[in-house]
Amino acid sequence: MSKVRYKQGDLPPLSDERLAELKMLKERPDSEIDYSDIPPLDETFWARAVPNPFFKPVKTHASVRIDSDVLAWLKSQGKGYQTRLNAILRKEMLRSLHHKV
Repeated sequence: MSKVRYKQGDLPPLSDERLAELKMLKERPDSEIDYSDIPPLDETFWARAVPNPFFKPVKTHASVRIDSDVLAWLKSQGKGYQTRLNAILRKEMLRSLHHKV
């Protein structure tokens, strides 16, 4: 059995029938949605929740100017200095976001 694979953004066009169905669903009010087969998300659910193991942030090329002693320090810790730099920046970004009121 072969799998049909599409590149992101390269999906086949929707048929007129499918477009009409999507338009009808879009216009339907939320009050008509049947949630009876979806269990409520209680504290037990969130206590066992884990981050998505397949999530991978999109990387962007950037040219930055870093003091040479800072770069030397990062490189002195071995392979993966760019990953460490990203982790340091992410930690600071999250700290900053959580302290905003």
